[in-house]
Amino acid sequence: MTAQTEDVFERIERWREEHNAVILAHYYQQSEIQDLADFIGDSLELSKKARDTDADVIVFCGVHFMAETAKIVNPTKTVLIPDLSAGCSLADGCPASALAAWKEKNPEYAVVSYINTTAAVKALSDVICTSSNAVDVVASIPEDQPVLFCPDRNLGAWVQRQTGRENMELWQGSCFVHETFSERNLVELMVEHPDAEVIAHPECEPPLLAHADHIGSTSSLLRYATASDKQKFIVLTEPGILHQMEKASPDKVFLPVSGLDENCACNECPHMRKITLEKLARSLETLTPQVELEESLRIAALAPLERMMAI
Repeated sequence: MTAQTEDVFERIERWREEHNAVILAHYYQQSEIQDLADFIGDSLELSKKARDTDADVIVFCGVHFMAETAKIVNPTKTVLIPDLSAGCSLADGCPASALAAWKEKNPEYAVVSYINTTAAVKALSDVICTSSNAVDVVASIPEDQPVLFCPDRNLGAWVQRQTGRENMELWQGSCFVHETFSERNLVELMVEHPDAEVIAHPECEPPLLAHADHIGSTSSLLRYATASDKQKFIVLTEPGILHQMEKASPDKVFLPVSGLDENCACNECPHMRKITLEKLARSLETLTPQVELEESLRIAALAPLERMMAI
């Protein structure tokens, strides 16, 4: 560890204590940030931590919709994201105006929105879900009630297969990280490591999910790999999770799947990787950038989030 890196850690600790701040980090963050976070988790776990924290300041090491969600459930707290430009292709692919137009044409539909959406989209939704609870959320809606699921078509299609739901239409959005995994590379890894199990996030494309031994949220993949008697796993999700898998099971082998272009880090989320130690230190020191929401929008977005929490 260099002197400069040590200084960054010291600054983070000093300002975390001085501002009574809590650092929440998603599993897709770089390993150094995961290791210093107060809590690590997937979207559902972090939403609950954000809701229940006693800290005065919440620093969200993730992407913008996650920090927005923290502000929705904690209006009186200061919510920071170290880089405001850390976005999400799913959130960008479902503008609130387009969803509003769809709702107007189909008023009989219940809108289930993945948490990977903006506050404005959440405000238009009947209930929110995460990849951890999407099946339960959709199953809670009466079977004769038609459903629009947005914005991830792959997660939605997987939920349809799990629930047998026929009256469900899918917004045609996708996570550009999960849709770039190479099936060819996956099959090559399976041939090279026939003793490995394939574990996959449901945001992946259906042809890749067809090879999986276990499909689930990021936390579900971690729990499965930790509890399994298998010693080797091919992992189909953003490779940031491998850090926690290796910490939980240092005797096991975890193999990431490359993207379509094997010469680039296409399977890493570039938005998640925008959060750095230096940006985190500066955010804690200056209490910027802050996430702010207009109160009527926050209240409208809170209702479907609370329905999700109840489920």
